[in-house]
Amino acid sequence: MQVTELPAEGLKRAFQVVVPAASLAEKRDKRLKELGADLRLPGFRPGKVPTAVVKQRYGQAVAGEVLEQSVDDATRQVIADRGLRPAMQPKIELVNYSEGADLEYKIDLELLPEIPMPDFATIELDRQKATPGDAEIDAFLATMAGRLANLEDVAEPRPAAKGEMLVVDFEGRTKNEDGSLSEPFPGGTATDTPIEVAGEGFIPGFTEQLEGMSPGEQKEINVSFPAEYGSAALAGKDAVFAINAKALKVKVLPAMDDEFAKRLGLEDMATLRAKVAENLQGEYDSLARMKVKRALLDALAEKAVFEVPPGMVEGEFTQIWQRVEQDLKAGKLDADDQGKDEDTLKADYRAIAERRIRLGLLLSEIGRTNNIQVSNEELSAAMRQEASRYPGQEKQVLEYFRKNPQTIENLRAPIFEEKVVDFVLELAKVTDHQVEPTALTEQEEAAA
Repeated sequence: MQVTELPAEGLKRAFQVVVPAASLAEKRDKRLKELGADLRLPGFRPGKVPTAVVKQRYGQAVAGEVLEQSVDDATRQVIADRGLRPAMQPKIELVNYSEGADLEYKIDLELLPEIPMPDFATIELDRQKATPGDAEIDAFLATMAGRLANLEDVAEPRPAAKGEMLVVDFEGRTKNEDGSLSEPFPGGTATDTPIEVAGEGFIPGFTEQLEGMSPGEQKEINVSFPAEYGSAALAGKDAVFAINAKALKVKVLPAMDDEFAKRLGLEDMATLRAKVAENLQGEYDSLARMKVKRALLDALAEKAVFEVPPGMVEGEFTQIWQRVEQDLKAGKLDADDQGKDEDTLKADYRAIAERRIRLGLLLSEIGRTNNIQVSNEELSAAMRQEASRYPGQEKQVLEYFRKNPQTIENLRAPIFEEKVVDFVLELAKVTDHQVEPTALTEQEEAAA
């Protein structure tokens, strides 16, 4: 085999490879002989089919098989002999291939860069800690009580107040450009529907206008569908709803006692409060983890100064841009991106793609050099957890993983990342300090 290295550029490498015709012929003959040994054809004894007949029947298929095998073997040898670490699958371009002639082809590949390890001890991070108190536990229990509240009719008609349930019929029509109303649109009509006054879950401004209505009263309310509304036929349009109030109901909350706890399958209120505190603590710890991980990745991104393979960046950018184009068509572009022209958006998202690739390469290198691995037990636990998301179909999900091993990589990657993050956090300078739960949750909501 003859290998000629072509001029390099950055992380790109190219090689011209020539595989001698004699080597190809030897492989073809060997493969044809293997086929002939097991071939059964009428008129010939088993294993005694002449090579010429085997070649006539299978020569073309064997030639293709040998070509693919020869290219794969030669490419692996070129890479191994030079100690190269490809960033992606090499690109192969056939230059010349015909029977009786040498095989000539070109290899184009991008290499993983040399990645310097940051000094993790120089990374300083602030990790917030929060502990649920009585106020947070009481607020959580109040929410639970609201979900288990009974609805009781208000005997004497009176105006509906915020938080009460008004039972209504409604019919919606969109406004045409001339101000006239369309026919009722699908999904815009309902009867005997209980709606929480000034509650969530409807079009913005809908439930707020129910406040003050009394049973027996009728009125029209004006609303505007959000630009990002799920139905393209309604998104961004003004509409009028005819409302007929029929009954008023109020929520009667259950008493916060041992009986309430038993309704939830627990022994008493003390046990319930302890369980709520445990769940809230888990949520706070998860939020704190997300915040310190985000800060760590930002710190690592600043220290990750090395060239990245252009092909990897382009592949990541292509995936991101496809989602952005979908959001553009659906009118769901992020507020920060609205008003930007396409060139600016592409530049912004290409920078995001490059940051993701650079961080991913650094995390991968940290894991590789420090022998951080994902165990089979961890993968099995992740598969069981994923299967638990589909009640009644757990066996089918686990069977799918067994039959499609490549899908397990989708579980391995996040586990590996978390283990690398834990490794770096152990070496970084992390300072813990206590904060109020509201500060932790409000900051996370603002970041989202």
